[in-house]
Amino acid sequence: MIDTNLGVVEARFADLIWQNEPIHSRELAAICARELQWKRPTTYNVLRKLCEKGIFQNQEGMVSAKVSRREFYGMQGEQFVEEAFDGSLPAFVAAFTARKRLSEEEVQELLDIIQGDREERG
Repeated sequence: MIDTNLGVVEARFADLIWQNEPIHSRELAAICARELQWKRPTTYNVLRKLCEKGIFQNQEGMVSAKVSRREFYGMQGEQFVEEAFDGSLPAFVAAFTARKRLSEEEVQELLDIIQGDREERG
């Protein structure tokens, strides 16, 4: 099971990995020194934590994702809908659109997604 709970700094670090993978851990540490002002041990500690969460893997110094960025944030969204809206996607959409009006393009895209799902189900 993948733990999708990330803090702001962990999420920024994860994005750096997704943008550069596969990447050697030494190169990742250099990027983190430049981008996040981290020392090497900090990079390795946070990397270890994200590997334990099941998001990344570090095999012989090569860091790569076990799940893509899109898959990860999809899981986070699913967890949010489950917790905040009792798993009801329509309730989430209703709450979202009560505050932000969807464009015609967004409505059409959602309809296309729904239609594609219906077609897959047969």
